[in-house]
Amino acid sequence: MRRLFPVTDETAAPDPGGMPGEGGRDGAGREWSLAELAAAYAYPEAGPGGPLPWLRANMVSTLDGAAQHDGRSQPISSATDMRIFGTLRALADVVVVGAQTVRQEGYRPARARAEFAQTREAAGQGPAPAIAVVSASLDLDFSLPLFTSPLMPTLIITGASAAQDRVAAAEKAGARVVTAGDGIGVDPARAVRALAALGHTRLLTEGGPRLLGQLVAAGVLDELCLTVSPMLTAGGAQRIAGGPALTVPQRFRLVSMLEEDGFLFTRYARS
Repeated sequence: MRRLFPVTDETAAPDPGGMPGEGGRDGAGREWSLAELAAAYAYPEAGPGGPLPWLRANMVSTLDGAAQHDGRSQPISSATDMRIFGTLRALADVVVVGAQTVRQEGYRPARARAEFAQTREAAGQGPAPAIAVVSASLDLDFSLPLFTSPLMPTLIITGASAAQDRVAAAEKAGARVVTAGDGIGVDPARAVRALAALGHTRLLTEGGPRLLGQLVAAGVLDELCLTVSPMLTAGGAQRIAGGPALTVPQRFRLVSMLEEDGFLFTRYARS
């Protein structure tokens, strides 16, 4: 892995005599430790008034804009992308995910990582982040491990008009139902405030595209961690964000960019 941005004295160029994709041969091509990855992806420091909610998204996209292949993100990912995925989870208080992604990706509870135990304890966090599922219908299989055996109780974010029998089924399974909308759907801004009120200020969303599109449209996304995969898929796969287009595109600034084997690991924050 090597850092491409920001440029520092340690930013290394690839060895001109090496093969494409091999990375630098002066140490830049080595595998970064989890501590180094955690430092590279640290959440903003709390201000004098205490921590404010910070919502980051973690997504992967091919060169031609596909966020999935055959309905899943794993085929366009890499081992390092998954290490960063795990690191981002280890830094978060809660992982926010759409119900469709839970169904498609076979979501499981976040697991405790021994490598991050001391860091999480020092930050006042539990052993693993909670998973928060955004669902209007609560059309979920509550017999899955995500609900029956999480380290931290799974949250379900829904609207006030959600079917009460589904709410009761979720609570019977051990989930905590959080209301963040007056109707059937969820108001993204209210969802962020509701999670912050529960003490979850380091927020991470892993999509899917529909949920990310809603967060972007509501103006609540603070940061995008985007892995650009050096693959082409064609076809009709979704982009990383779906839904209606914004009237005016939102501008984000580049915070950092890492590279390994042709994969670009970028961070963008709101301008």
